[in-house]
Amino acid sequence: MTPSPPPPPDDAWIRSYHRLLPESQSLLASRRSIIPVAISRVNQFDAARLDVEMSAMLKEQLVKVFTLMKPGMLFQYEPELDAFLEFLIWRFSIWVDKPTPGNALMNLRYRDERVAAKVRTGLEGPGLTAPQKIWYCVASVGGQYLFSRLQSFSAFRRWGDSEQRPLARRLWTLIQRIEGIYKAASFLNLLSFLYTGRYRNLIEKALKARLVYRSPHMNRSVSFEYMNRQLVWNEFSEMLLLLLPLLNSSAVKNILSPFAKDKSSSTKEDTVNCPICQVDPAIPFIALPCQHRYCYYCIRTRCASAASFRCLRCNEPVVAIQREGVSSGK
Repeated sequence: MTPSPPPPPDDAWIRSYHRLLPESQSLLASRRSIIPVAISRVNQFDAARLDVEMSAMLKEQLVKVFTLMKPGMLFQYEPELDAFLEFLIWRFSIWVDKPTPGNALMNLRYRDERVAAKVRTGLEGPGLTAPQKIWYCVASVGGQYLFSRLQSFSAFRRWGDSEQRPLARRLWTLIQRIEGIYKAASFLNLLSFLYTGRYRNLIEKALKARLVYRSPHMNRSVSFEYMNRQLVWNEFSEMLLLLLPLLNSSAVKNILSPFAKDKSSSTKEDTVNCPICQVDPAIPFIALPCQHRYCYYCIRTRCASAASFRCLRCNEPVVAIQREGVSSGK
């Protein structure tokens, strides 16, 4: 009779559990599906615009404090003022793990995308680390200030002029090339943002700081009604600015003149005065063949500027002009 195997030790199941735990966790992680959450691109752009508007409002209020000072004194320190306001916004928002005013209105916050592989949705994940916050301030506040100061200094010293020293001209060319490369990179990043919805600018892309939703149940704090009104009004204004130069003002005036006043109320003064300058002509000329009176300089200028000038009173083409009181036979 074969002897029975010895019983396992009391902690055998514990050792087996710890040995199989990593394999089970990796198996569960591989089967766990990541929920893709697309962050609205419109919200991200609106947040950036609202931050700019907030900075402009703070700057306007700060400038009012110095209204009694010497005019123009604050203008030379404008880059420092802008950098100071941007630093204040960064200090009381991003540095203390709070969203900027625009991000708060759009229900957004910054997330460290370097740990994005460990999260499932767009609501999870830690905020920015301290080095990321500091580099964000250095790049957005300090970089913008240094570049604006360098541009103003080089323009004031006229580094780009041909009579400058070769070193100054080389520095000016280098600045222009750096600016061109930055704009090209920003444009490519914009195309990437429109396609993927991540990283609005190069600073966010370099720091892996992505905007995600802060709360799953919070809607936009900005109404679409106001935005729609602004879009409609802007498009209407652009349409008018495009069409008005194409319209013939004299022809429109002649078309609308019958509706503006009654023909029976016309007086002798209306036929005596020049229809262009509305005064009694000093050197009266008449338009042929309709015989209406004009100032010489008024009708001469109109006929020279328009090849097919029409009379402003009867809308008849003006073939020639003649001084009043001189017969055509002479």
